[in-house]
Amino acid sequence: MSYEPPTPPANLPTEIVNTLNEATPEHLRDVASYAEALAEHKEREARLEEEADDADVEERPDDLPDDVPAKATITIKEINDNRYYYWQWREGDSVTSKYKGPVNPDE
Repeated sequence: MSYEPPTPPANLPTEIVNTLNEATPEHLRDVASYAEALAEHKEREARLEEEADDADVEERPDDLPDDVPAKATITIKEINDNRYYYWQWREGDSVTSKYKGPVNPDE
């Protein structure tokens, strides 16, 4: 083991280096343990988010318009004795609909 202090990584902010240089060995070990656990947590969160994004793309129906989210479902509305398909999804507290077409395409 060298008698010289270790050289901090070049991309580490100065304020973090200064804080670590002032810390006790016990605090440094606690920081190292926490930093490792935090890094694993953030990597896992990023991986789960990426998997969720991939799942959204895979499950997107072929006939879903670009301006309709993948979570939308199809509902049937009856207007003046005629039935129509609508894409429907929730945006916050409201429900948004977009016309898809008649239930009976011959109408």
